[in-house]
Amino acid sequence: MEERKWWKEGIVYQIYPRSFMDSDGDGIGDLNGITSKLDYLKYLGIDIIWLCPIYKSPNYDNGYDISDYQAIMDEFGNMNDFNHLLKEAHARKLRIIMDLVVNHTSSEHEWFIESKSSKDNDKRDFYIWRDGKEDADGNRVPPNNWGSEFGGPAWQYDQQTGQYYLHLFTPQQPDLNWENRQVRNAVYKMMTWWGNKGIDGFRMDVITMISKKQSLPDGEPKGKYGDFYPYSVNGPRIHEFLKEMNGKVISKFDWMTVGEGPGASVFDAQRYTGSDRHELNMIFGFDHVNIGKDKPGNDYDLEPLDLVEWKKIWEKWQIGLEGTGWNSLYLQNHDQPRSVSRFGNDDPKYWQASAKMLALVLHMMKGTPYIYQGEEIGMTNRRWKDMNQFRDVAALNGYTYLQQAGYSETEALALVAKMSRDNARTPMQWTDGKQAGFTTGDKTWIGINENWEKINVKQQLSDPSSILQFYRLLINFRHNSRLVCYGKFTLLEKEDRNLFVYTRELEEEKMLVIANFTNQKQPYGLPDEFVDGRIMISNMDRIKLDKELELSPYEAMAIMKAKN
Repeated sequence: MEERKWWKEGIVYQIYPRSFMDSDGDGIGDLNGITSKLDYLKYLGIDIIWLCPIYKSPNYDNGYDISDYQAIMDEFGNMNDFNHLLKEAHARKLRIIMDLVVNHTSSEHEWFIESKSSKDNDKRDFYIWRDGKEDADGNRVPPNNWGSEFGGPAWQYDQQTGQYYLHLFTPQQPDLNWENRQVRNAVYKMMTWWGNKGIDGFRMDVITMISKKQSLPDGEPKGKYGDFYPYSVNGPRIHEFLKEMNGKVISKFDWMTVGEGPGASVFDAQRYTGSDRHELNMIFGFDHVNIGKDKPGNDYDLEPLDLVEWKKIWEKWQIGLEGTGWNSLYLQNHDQPRSVSRFGNDDPKYWQASAKMLALVLHMMKGTPYIYQGEEIGMTNRRWKDMNQFRDVAALNGYTYLQQAGYSETEALALVAKMSRDNARTPMQWTDGKQAGFTTGDKTWIGINENWEKINVKQQLSDPSSILQFYRLLINFRHNSRLVCYGKFTLLEKEDRNLFVYTRELEEEKMLVIANFTNQKQPYGLPDEFVDGRIMISNMDRIKLDKELELSPYEAMAIMKAKN
């Protein structure tokens, strides 16, 4: 039996503060807005709140460019507001984990301001500075050919000191030099400060990127630039750094830690999260959300979902971490489009059923489930009409890239609209009233999805068959089932292109999960051991079981085997 932990048995709710709830009418969500909705989150049944960055930031990348780790972004409030939020959350037995962004800072952080001031400043080595090179024509070029995550080169030239600094994201997000012990100690001191304040852990942004191969070689070309991943992801000292962080900070607190793991394989995840490794509790894998991204350098023009391959990815992670590490379970977050639009069907005819189906499939697996704000009411992708509606730097750069790659303006807009991170960042839809109940003001920082009058919390609170009420059922069921938390996962019907079927098993208990991923009826022959079983939860209120089932479009259910 695995060791029981609160972070294994809890449900996480991710909040993107800018878009959750506005308390002062300026059209931007804030900390007091979050506090005002704590009773709603308690009603939903979640246990842990993950706050996306709330620190002081110039907002080139919506708060992931931090200029002061120990101050609050002005638009979100102040430290007293945070202290009040933390106190009120804990009073309701809700834990709060913060977003730790320490691969890079803002270019406006005092460390970087000092670092770029001169080559002999004592903060110079806090960042990664290199001399440029000359190309065949004698022109100055960056130290290597790496491209940044958001397009363009990963190096920025600084006129004042005549060197380049590395930024794997925007030029306003210079990478910290983790080889420098002073950098690491400064980060650990900051983490300890938040721990002493009473937070319950950290989600660690792109933590797998903090260790770089120091020779910084050219990467294999992916479009115009070279791929930095082999030299900057799961780097040579990453586990040394995380063990050090654990020993100096994490182990001192009863924390939950989850690392964002772009580029991490199951093997990597075992090393990051193994109970004997003393690094992190879990990481976010990307395999299941990167499915269909088969065009190098192009994350927008996706292949249709291949359910067989998708199931194999889930199986690989479920089995790969069995008894060694721990899985994080998610379908969407602030960096992904809405899951019902991506993996389900947001056509009004199938929207509710497919949103419930996805929830059931995810929440019955082994690992800690994450709900992204609005997922529990089935919020969908927005219907974007032109690029002026977007706010995300990745979407704007992606649109330019697609046009350069030969797509028409219409085609580029359609592709960006389908996969843009801004789909997840439209304001939370609370009511069918003005501005979806998100703000009392006349404007919002980004446009509200036009379907707010039909999809909102108020409507679903009073509808017993709503997606919101189904999430409450799922959460309650999970809270009361050791089988769901700790049972063994086994994938069935591996080659079936329409159905996702698996079992969970613990001691004498065994449960079967069946889900139809299509808009057509699908037959399924129920295994003999479940014919006399009991339906524990169903997205269509099915009561009776037959040996030969006919599943309705997007129907899903969990069946408990009858006891002998």
